[in-house]
Amino acid sequence: MQQLQYFVAVAETRHFTRAAEMVHVAQPSLSQQIKALERELGADLFLRARGNITLTDAGEALLPLARRILADADTARHEVLELAQLRRGRVRLGATPSLCTGLLPDVLRAFHDRYPGIQLMIEEGGSHDLVRELARGALDLALVVLPLPTASPALTTVELLREDLVVVSSPESPRPGGGRRAVRIADLEGERLVMFRHGYDLRELTVAACRAEGFEPDFAVEGGEMDAVLGFVRAGLGMAVVPRMVAARSGRGLRVTPLARPGLNRTIALAHRSDVAPPRAARELQRMLLER
Repeated sequence: MQQLQYFVAVAETRHFTRAAEMVHVAQPSLSQQIKALERELGADLFLRARGNITLTDAGEALLPLARRILADADTARHEVLELAQLRRGRVRLGATPSLCTGLLPDVLRAFHDRYPGIQLMIEEGGSHDLVRELARGALDLALVVLPLPTASPALTTVELLREDLVVVSSPESPRPGGGRRAVRIADLEGERLVMFRHGYDLRELTVAACRAEGFEPDFAVEGGEMDAVLGFVRAGLGMAVVPRMVAARSGRGLRVTPLARPGLNRTIALAHRSDVAPPRAARELQRMLLER
């Protein structure tokens, strides 16, 4: 393989010294390997004249074959490496905390069962932070909420799902919306809300929906992450707007009330850098997320 690589380098540069520089080897070593290849094949591959290197008929016949062999060998190396990457390696996945609670556990369990040698590294954050981490190469994939805080042509996004939001409250507290089976955003006016920290996608969505109905939401507690917000709601401090999947998975000790149409929903997408293909293991996790 090395001899073929050296042969192709000389054929393309028509110069032994430049070819040696191209393949990072001393020129005498390259010349010896070319002569060894010629002896093995039983034919001269180059016509050597001072300052003029040309291919012989044998060299012309070998060149396309050598290029194909080298290309196939490179493909084989990549295929074997990709298979090896599914036995060991890592996937760096970013996700919003609500998705870590609702969507990811089942998918990650299935991925781990299939590829136990792959280390899963999860980073929680808001979409804005995750986009920044993707852009600087700190993550392979990220689950983000669309639309992104700022448009980023450097990222490729694939819509994964649209998820309804619901209102959760303590069973010991009065029912929201006067006890109706479904509540409107307008019914939250005057209710005490448990609100997520600044930078949280759900906070921005809830506050914007309240303002669209002409009122400012009233916060009983604010600044928490998902687990804290659910705990405060269970304690009866107020109600919160959360994703349906989170409510379904964490619903013990919570009353779940749907929002009346048109309700609120959010679009979840899988994002990765456009200029760099994700590693093989990350692509496999991407496939499992898209097929879930």
